Amino acid sequence: MPEMDELVLATVKKIMPYGAFCALDEYAGREAFVHISEVAPRWIKNIHEFLHEGQKLVAKVYHIEAEKNQIDLSLKRVTESERKAKMEGSRREKRADKLFEVAVKIAKSTKSESFAAETALTSKYGSLVDAIEAVGEKGEEALVGLKIEKGLARAIFEVASKNIKKARAEVNGILSLTSYAPNGVEVVRKILTSLPKYEGAELEILYLGAPKYQLRVVSDDFKKADKAMESAVESILSFAKETKSVAEFSRLQA
Repeated sequence: MPEMDELVLATVKKIMPYGAFCALDEYAGREAFVHISEVAPRWIKNIHEFLHEGQKLVAKVYHIEAEKNQIDLSLKRVTESERKAKMEGSRREKRADKLFEVAVKIAKSTKSESFAAETALTSKYGSLVDAIEAVGEKGEEALVGLKIEKGLARAIFEVASKNIKKARAEVNGILSLTSYAPNGVEVVRKILTSLPKYEGAELEILYLGAPKYQLRVVSDDFKKADKAMESAVESILSFAKETKSVAEFSRLQA
């Protein structure tokens, strides 16, 4: 059973005039319902314009009645950044599972060896996907101290190092920044150079011709990049207000 406000992956199974029944992909045998009022922010006349059977969705759990086994989902309460992060997480999990299976086959491991290895990896890293990605980035040192059969450990290292590349998430936006102060150029420069550093993310400011600038944030994680961009824009708007400058920001779609 999912939890309240949890983001889930769902597959549309049956569409009714007033909503749709969905299978919860991460909870075998569980079904949920999306009411037509929770499909989009605006009023919908024909639900088929938005949903079709077999469609994959990212939805948010907003109501649960455990005793009735009832789970209600919302699509309109999911932000674009949440949807992207959930889809990316699902893709990474599937890939990690596949790579682990390949390693098991290469090493010709037994079921008990495979189970022991997966248990050791998830125990240390929290999930199989984080474990496989850690091996891909750090190499064999990521496996040191883990009780994994030598042949399988070697296979995991080889498969991960060949297939895992450091993820690169990029968020872009256009900033318009104008100062009407006598030393306006200096004010703008100070605003753009006074931004704090963001852990796990790198901010780049590209000059497009006054008063426009492109803000680009790069990270190995979309959530980090998104959060860093939000923080940067917040700081710029705050600095602009303090210096009586005019700032506007619009995000570029990926």
